[in-house]
Amino acid sequence: MRFVQFKALNGGPQRLGVQLSQDGDIIDYRTVCYRVVGESKSVVPLSQIRLLPPITSPSKVVCVGLNYSGHCDEQNVPYPKEPVFFSKFSSCIVGPYDDVKYPSVTKALDWEVELAIVIGKTAKDVKPNEAIDHIFGFTVAQDITARDWQKGRNGGQWLLGKSMDTFCPLGPAVVIKEAVGDINNLGIRSKINGVLKQEGRTSELIHKIDFIVSFLSHCVSLLPGDVILTGTPSGVGVFRKPQEFLKPGDVIESEIDGIGKMKNQVV
Repeated sequence: MRFVQFKALNGGPQRLGVQLSQDGDIIDYRTVCYRVVGESKSVVPLSQIRLLPPITSPSKVVCVGLNYSGHCDEQNVPYPKEPVFFSKFSSCIVGPYDDVKYPSVTKALDWEVELAIVIGKTAKDVKPNEAIDHIFGFTVAQDITARDWQKGRNGGQWLLGKSMDTFCPLGPAVVIKEAVGDINNLGIRSKINGVLKQEGRTSELIHKIDFIVSFLSHCVSLLPGDVILTGTPSGVGVFRKPQEFLKPGDVIESEIDGIGKMKNQVV
């Protein structure tokens, strides 16, 4: 199943739905109590709604840095022996087709497509082989980053460079873990203005999904709805020669096989 949140194009309340297929129409949960699922009146055409982020107010947005072998290789750093964690403010989450706002305080805006874990059951001190039981599903994330703030500003702390408004597009849906397939071998890619920039597979993860959840749960309690971004493959702008950065008007496409694709424009 593919869970989404949405609104009608002309406004109205935020609603919960199930997407019938990737890029497919939506079953409105509000009507399910009154109608048979699949009846035409229960199904809302995708063209008539605005998809919202599938998770809107998690207690935590935790990210793993340096977690793809290719991403480490492109910057000539050793593979971390333990996961490298940092965080983003949950207020920077936006939807799968929302605009990314270019902050006036940066001149080095970069892209990072990532697989995101959504926690389904409280996890504390869990073993790696127990971790999957605490995962609800997975979604696509973009870890938008102001590189000049990540490295050269704010005393070297990453938080502001990772957490400016609209810096965490999520979506288009949360796909339950049972429907994803082999989570450790999914294709992941990003394009800028239709040009492929990142392409990898989750098999390149240095620290796998179960270990990430287990390790983190020994430090903090993971709560239902918490989001964990698991790292990005090679191909980000800052390590290209010459460097490439986003500019207003650019369109970012972020895609993971079996989960979906987002498209966000920089404004």
